[in-house]
Amino acid sequence: MRDREKQPCVYILANRRNGTLYTGVTSCIADRIFLHESELLQGFTSRYGIRHLVYYEMHATMEQAITREKRLKRWNRLWKLRLIEDMNPEWQPLFDKAHGLLDPAPSGQVHSSRHWSICRDLSGFPPARE
Repeated sequence: MRDREKQPCVYILANRRNGTLYTGVTSCIADRIFLHESELLQGFTSRYGIRHLVYYEMHATMEQAITREKRLKRWNRLWKLRLIEDMNPEWQPLFDKAHGLLDPAPSGQVHSSRHWSICRDLSGFPPARE
């Protein structure tokens, strides 16, 4: 297993612009998005094809991230759409396997903010579905 720094994060995934949304929390966004994109997590996201990271927030502690996730899950859909569009007006996927986590640029374009490595060795996972 590789030793990677973990960063608590709340995130929102979508299957398309204004589509079905999923709000989650993780200690390693790169690892979690890899699992969603590869459909290795069975359930709601794989059933509805929800795999595009459209919003995220980093937090200092996991407790803060969990508290924020619980609040966001209680928000109505319109508030979540506004939150996404404030950060990512073009609904660009904010995670790229080649570059890692991406930040929306002021122009609405996406640029790489930092390179995130997969937080743990994923070689033990089954291959993604074709």
